Amino acid sequence: MERVVIIGGTSGIGLATAARLARTGREVVITGRDEARLEGALKELGAGVSGRAADARDAGAMRALFAGLGSVDHVVITVTGRQGVGPLAELTPETLREAVENKLVAQVLAAQAALPVLAGNGSLTFVSASSAGAAYPGVAGVAAVNGAIEAMVPGLAVELAPRRVNAVSPGVIDTPWWDWLGEEARPAVLDSFAASTAVGRVGLPDDVARAIEYLVDGGFTTGTVLTVDGGGRLKVA
Repeated sequence: MERVVIIGGTSGIGLATAARLARTGREVVITGRDEARLEGALKELGAGVSGRAADARDAGAMRALFAGLGSVDHVVITVTGRQGVGPLAELTPETLREAVENKLVAQVLAAQAALPVLAGNGSLTFVSASSAGAAYPGVAGVAAVNGAIEAMVPGLAVELAPRRVNAVSPGVIDTPWWDWLGEEARPAVLDSFAASTAVGRVGLPDDVARAIEYLVDGGFTTGTVLTVDGGGRLKVA
């Protein structure tokens, strides 16, 4: 039975991916920083999924996690943060450092820690975001972080071959990431994004989970950044 580790699998895209991959008969291990959220996710997911509390920003914690698990076939890294959004003039050094630490550094540390136990025919799948190529005001900080993740993919695919390395680049997805907007503003903001997509809606976590499942299964796909944005990058009349 294949073993899949999902770093950041307690909510949103990570949780949906855990549910989808568990249904394929794989052994799924999820991680998260918050023990209460981890416990809730495990109850929701049910049999076939186990979990470990671990902070992806902590290199020692990541090494201990993978050393304790032993052989792993696939690693999916979905950890993210909310920092880095806002006009360029308002971005502070602290905010930028947090944005880098909470996503770029965390994803790199998790991938690095997995290498000693990752199967020779296994895979790494990162999750960036379509802000990496977006032409919207106020996203320079997050675009830089997500662009850095996407830029790693081709080089790592060559460096780590025959292991496969890919990334999924989601557009606007209806996840708890948007909760910072508040209950009143959140629906209107998501509706405005929905109107600008070719498919006429924002994404759901399972939309991205399906793409991740493809990359985990796709033995002939590597070095690829797969955009899943409902056509948000297109100009919709």
